[in-house]
Amino acid sequence: MNIQKIRDDFPILQEVIYLDNASTSLTPEPVLDSLLEYYRKYNANVGRGVHRLSQMADQKYRSAHLKVEGFIGANEGELAFTKNTTESINTVASGLKWKKGDRVVTTLIEHHSNFLPWLHLEQKGVVALDTISPAKDGTFQSSDFEKAIGEGTKIVTVTQMSNVLGTILPIKEISEICRDKGVLLLVDGAQSVPHMPVKVRDLGCDFLCFSGHKMLGPTGIGALWMDREIEPLMLGGGTVVDASVDSYELKPGYERFEAGTPNICGGIGLARAVDYLKNLDMEEVRAHEIRLTRRMLEGLRGIEDVEIYGPLDPGKRGGIVSFNVKDMMPHDVSLMLDEASSIMTRSGYHCCMPLMKHLGLKNGTVRASSYIYNTEEEIDKFLSTVEMIAKMG
Repeated sequence: MNIQKIRDDFPILQEVIYLDNASTSLTPEPVLDSLLEYYRKYNANVGRGVHRLSQMADQKYRSAHLKVEGFIGANEGELAFTKNTTESINTVASGLKWKKGDRVVTTLIEHHSNFLPWLHLEQKGVVALDTISPAKDGTFQSSDFEKAIGEGTKIVTVTQMSNVLGTILPIKEISEICRDKGVLLLVDGAQSVPHMPVKVRDLGCDFLCFSGHKMLGPTGIGALWMDREIEPLMLGGGTVVDASVDSYELKPGYERFEAGTPNICGGIGLARAVDYLKNLDMEEVRAHEIRLTRRMLEGLRGIEDVEIYGPLDPGKRGGIVSFNVKDMMPHDVSLMLDEASSIMTRSGYHCCMPLMKHLGLKNGTVRASSYIYNTEEEIDKFLSTVEMIAKMG
């Protein structure tokens, strides 16, 4: 990858070192151009009109689905646009047909988006929730899931990459266990799809959920890939082929899941972001982040009074590194990184309070997360600033 050429598409990088990519990635100029093009040249609703602007919008929006489906190796009609990963997961949780005695298996490292919907179902008495804890280094073995899946387990719902520890879970092995036991598998790909090659057929899952704003796209757009039939979360305009006073017939494919006017420009922007990433090659994206993560881990390990959380092998984690400086609040460290060197990091609980309580981190962590436009020089600047902060503490 030509990092400097990439950086030219992100003017804000002239002002800051952006290491908050696990929260939201930056948006390149070509994606911004695609959003403005929609509003300037063919701003119209989709699936409802015969005039030229509506037809153009409809074609672009349908093409966007195809591009995003192609990015994850899906077939046409298997992927619906949602608001984000959270909505995608909630759609599955509410759309499955539950029966008495059903159980859900998840882990303690899940983002609230993949924990609270299932906890809510348990509190309503719909399911029982079984939660797997990570090993001390934040990793899991496939045998952990073999033991947890038992009588009544209907679905296993796990992240592919932890947004706190960076841990990459053995999804393929987990899917094999699920297949053998006749159990469904949902994968939260919010952190993995933007950063590594992900193909749904290779994963062997039944549902894959991810967000556009973490993969160079705009906010307010996400995706739900489904290999199983579920009920839509909402019904309304655009979801039916026929309706009468006493019945209705849902459309096939993604349209039944996209009630009302969808985020048209968001879908188009996400498709342009997918084009951008495909041109870079996701294997190279992953290799670049491994290099940066290795440099970051090695540097932080050499700084006194800094504690790192999660696996230390960069090949077993994504470009997400959570750490703390002894006797210092995470928010203070993050603020000092900004004030001293214009370095943007995240601090706090990262929407993973159950994990933080499990780790005994009452104030959370500082989290630095890299992406395609970050450089080794930026990592070095980050490390020297952390070292300065640690000495001050």
